[in-house]
Amino acid sequence: MAARGSSGQRRQRGFIRQRGKSFQVLVFSGTDPVTGKDVYLTGSTTDRAEAEKIRTRLLAQVDRQRTPASRVTLNHALDAWFDVHEGEATTLDTYRGYAARVIRPALGETAIAKISPRMLEQLYAQLRRCRTRCNGKPFLEYRVEGEHACREVIHRRKREHDCAAVGCRVVECKAHECKPLSAATVRQIHSVISGTLSTATRWDWIPSNPASTAKKPKQPKPQPRPPTAAQAARILTAAWEVDAAWGTLVWLLMVTGMRRGELCALRWTDVQLDVGVLEVRRAYTHRAGVGIEKETKTHQMRRIALDADTVDLLAAHRLRFQNRVESLGIAPSDDAFVFSFSPDNSAPCHPDSVSHRYVRMCKELGVDTHLHALRHYSATELISAGVDVRTVAGRLGHGGGGTTTLRVYAAWVPESDRRAADLLASRLGRPSDLGET
Repeated sequence: MAARGSSGQRRQRGFIRQRGKSFQVLVFSGTDPVTGKDVYLTGSTTDRAEAEKIRTRLLAQVDRQRTPASRVTLNHALDAWFDVHEGEATTLDTYRGYAARVIRPALGETAIAKISPRMLEQLYAQLRRCRTRCNGKPFLEYRVEGEHACREVIHRRKREHDCAAVGCRVVECKAHECKPLSAATVRQIHSVISGTLSTATRWDWIPSNPASTAKKPKQPKPQPRPPTAAQAARILTAAWEVDAAWGTLVWLLMVTGMRRGELCALRWTDVQLDVGVLEVRRAYTHRAGVGIEKETKTHQMRRIALDADTVDLLAAHRLRFQNRVESLGIAPSDDAFVFSFSPDNSAPCHPDSVSHRYVRMCKELGVDTHLHALRHYSATELISAGVDVRTVAGRLGHGGGGTTTLRVYAAWVPESDRRAADLLASRLGRPSDLGET
């Protein structure tokens, strides 16, 4: 709003100042919600009349930001985007978590018309330094608000006891330690903001999407750590020592590279032992404590060829299942799950239970690994053996015709390339064997 000067005349909005031969135009646009500093739209020229035109244009730009449509805050735009965004329920839960913990506290009350690429890049830089966006000064992180003891022992028993013996917990306020968010997480946060602002652009709430030009963190290079062949052999041996069903599960993960949820959702109707093919049609996951079956990650069904040994192992596993349910007086169902903790295989294994059991077994073996690393093991062994990337991608269920596979497992391609070179050389023979020219 324009103010009156000491002479009673209305003072012009924005101002023009001369710097040497140049005229610089500055128009106040508001306060940066990230840094708290005043934000000015600027322009410069060497012509005074042109400077007036620039000031008029910048004033019109500020006025457009103050129209009713542009007063929509990012909080409101996020709510609207979540209502219309199509995605997996678990993915949306993850996005809502990013919005609640990071996006809304930082920019939620900001009008989307005032969000700029610079503002977003500053936010991303702060998150890469500290996820709480602290000011860099040391301070205490209090565990509760109000009056309290900064160091308190939570006793497990009311009567006198030995705290060390029963495991009483010490809770205390401590100095803040900056913990940055990973580049991958910041890229996810950027995706949520960009998707929201892109929708706002389609709905004519803002003229353009500032997130489309904001620089986001570089995509981190994948660094898979599959178990070695010797470690895989030890893991498989230990799994068979537990029981045949667990051994079959670990074996199948190694030779197919299936995802954890895909394995848990596998039913006998998906296994065609007569032709040696396994169909991956769905995945099983838990959301808010409720198990649900959903589409695969790429929303596509795929068929995986099985070798003769795997077919024999699955046939034996099915025979054990049939004998067990018949002993319970139940007819075996083809719709039953291949792997289950229930006697009749009517319910799938909980994915987390499978992971925890695998990690415990590997920890006893002294192998630092996790269940998803078996997927990496399957991929790297195939690529190292010279199997083409497109075939590996098909078995793993990667989209993009092998682009994802090549990006994740590029480090194993040189070994495959070396084997190809050796193959060509062996077929040509050594130069000394070809005779003199």
